[in-house]
Amino acid sequence: MKRAQIVGIGAYAPQRVLTNSELEKLIDTTDEWIVQRTGIRERHIVDDNEGPADLALRAARQALDRAGVGPEEIDLIVVGTTAGDMLFPTTANLLQHRLGCRNAGSMDVYAACSGSVYSLSVGAQYIQTGKYETVLCVGAECLSRITDFTDRGTCILLADAAGAAVLRPADGEAGIIDTDLYSDGRYGELLMLPAGGSRYPATHETVDKRMHFAKMKGNEVFKVAVRMFGDCAQRILERNGFKPTDIDLFVPHQANLRIIEAAVKRLGLPMERVIVNVERYGNTGAASVYVALEEAWATKRLRAGDLVLLAAFGGGFTWGAALLRW
Repeated sequence: MKRAQIVGIGAYAPQRVLTNSELEKLIDTTDEWIVQRTGIRERHIVDDNEGPADLALRAARQALDRAGVGPEEIDLIVVGTTAGDMLFPTTANLLQHRLGCRNAGSMDVYAACSGSVYSLSVGAQYIQTGKYETVLCVGAECLSRITDFTDRGTCILLADAAGAAVLRPADGEAGIIDTDLYSDGRYGELLMLPAGGSRYPATHETVDKRMHFAKMKGNEVFKVAVRMFGDCAQRILERNGFKPTDIDLFVPHQANLRIIEAAVKRLGLPMERVIVNVERYGNTGAASVYVALEEAWATKRLRAGDLVLLAAFGGGFTWGAALLRW
């Protein structure tokens, strides 16, 4: 089977920036407290008239342009998202129409913040089997829409952005070597959005109880997330005959600087081999790995032949890794 290769990448964040000093006016917190615990100084937030499909459209157009691919060439669109525009049509369906991808199937992948690695893995399978020639993988989030700005444990973290990657069959050794996906529903209550689905549809009671906002048990999430990062990274490396020291660039989900640092320490990697932009973007969920990978490419941190490890975790819990040769 041929490998799937990223031939174009794009990213977009809303123009509005919410700083820690602005949050100080909304809740009982300080810039020092936020930076010390999360590493975040600012995050991008959508305007009232923006949704995930709008952000995805900007990122996708950039990725297509860089790949030299027209919308009519796309066979499949896979969008990872946590807070899509609506239950249906899917965000992928909205994106398909607005991009003008008349020949493409489309689907959303709901794996919370792991939606980046999940969508990339799903898209890669269609290339590897020869079913499709060109797949657009996207992560798009408007997490600010499910953020309770009276809860300082979550509102300092969540933000909005989108990233996209165009996949095509690789020539030579470049491309996605392997992907791993995992889940464990035992941890669901640690990070969840209780209402809004069919179990708890919108009622006066669910709204009054603020059940339509993300809920997180931060300390417990930290412990599980660090272990997930380390375990999936070690497994995918060992299965493919690599060691952590072989990694040229590690692109983790940008959830929290402390989680990233702990995971990197567990892997035994120097921070110089890690792309970190959580300070300027916050946690952008399923978009974060794509956004960080695009920044690595744009700043020339990625070179041909580099061994790159992607890893993410999210509510559910879900987690996963992707190993690729740039």
